Amino acid sequence: MKRIFFTFCALITASLLIFIGCSKKKADGNFKITATFYPLYIMLLNITENAQDVSVQMLAPADTGCLHDYSITTKDMKLITKSDMIIANGAGMEDFIDKALELSKGSIITAAEGYPLIEDNAHIWVSPKGAAFEVNRIAEGLAEADAKNADVYRENARIYIEKINSLSEKMEKELSPFAGTAIITFHEAFPYFASNFGLNLTAVIEREPGTEPTQKELSDLMKLIRTKKAENQKIVLFAEPQYSSSAAQIIAKETGLKVYQLDPCVTGKLEKDAYLDAMEHNLQTLKTALSD
Repeated sequence: MKRIFFTFCALITASLLIFIGCSKKKADGNFKITATFYPLYIMLLNITENAQDVSVQMLAPADTGCLHDYSITTKDMKLITKSDMIIANGAGMEDFIDKALELSKGSIITAAEGYPLIEDNAHIWVSPKGAAFEVNRIAEGLAEADAKNADVYRENARIYIEKINSLSEKMEKELSPFAGTAIITFHEAFPYFASNFGLNLTAVIEREPGTEPTQKELSDLMKLIRTKKAENQKIVLFAEPQYSSSAAQIIAKETGLKVYQLDPCVTGKLEKDAYLDAMEHNLQTLKTALSD
C-alpha cells in the first residue's frame, strides 16, 4: 500500500514539474534558438527576421573563431538546457559539446547534414554554395519545429539564399580568369571555397588548428613555393584575420611572396549582411592577390 502511495505521489510531483515547466515556457513566450557559433548565428539573424516570439542567441562568443580549441563552460550548459532548438554545424565542428548536446532538452538541427564532405572537413559555410545549403536546411528544420513562423523562415531563407547565390555567381565570373591558380591558406578552412571558385588549394600553413608549424613543415612549404616559382607557376600565400600571421610572414620573407588575408567568416560584426560583406571583401582580396 505504501509503495502505491509513494508511486502516486511521484507521479503527481512529476506532473506538476511538467506543468510548471510548460507554464514557464508559455509565460516566457519565446521560442529560444541557440547557434553554436558565429557563422550559424549570422544565418539565424537572416532566417528569423520578423518571426514572432523568437529569440536567437549564440553559444561560443563571437570572437571565438573556429571551435577547435573552445572549451564548454557552465554558462554554455545553462544556455543549452534552456534552448528549444540548437543549431549546430556538424561534420565534427562541435565535438567539444557532443555530450552536452545529448543532454539538451531541445531539438537539434545539424546544418551540414547531407552535404558532400571533402575529407570530413567541417568548414562548409566558407563556400557560398555550402552556406546556401546550410541556410536552407536550418530554415526547413525551424519551419517544421515552429509552424507559426514556418512561412517567415522559408521566405527569409529564400531571399537570403538568393543574395548568397548572386554573390557566388559574381565571384565565379570575376575569378574565372584565375582558375587553377595554386594557393596556400592558413589552415584547412578553404577546401569548399577553393572548389567553389576553381582554385588549387596546394598546402596549408597549420595542419592542426592552433598548432604552430614545425621547422620541417615550414621548410617543406618554402621548398614547394620555390619549386613553383622556378617552374614559373603562380602561387599565392594567405593568412587569416582571426590568427597571428607570424608563420606566414616567415614564409613570405624567405620566399619573396606577399601575404594576403582570406576571411573564413568565423568572427565579425553581428549584422545580417556580415557574411556577404566578408565574402565581397574576399573577392576583392583575391582579385588583387591573383593578378599581382
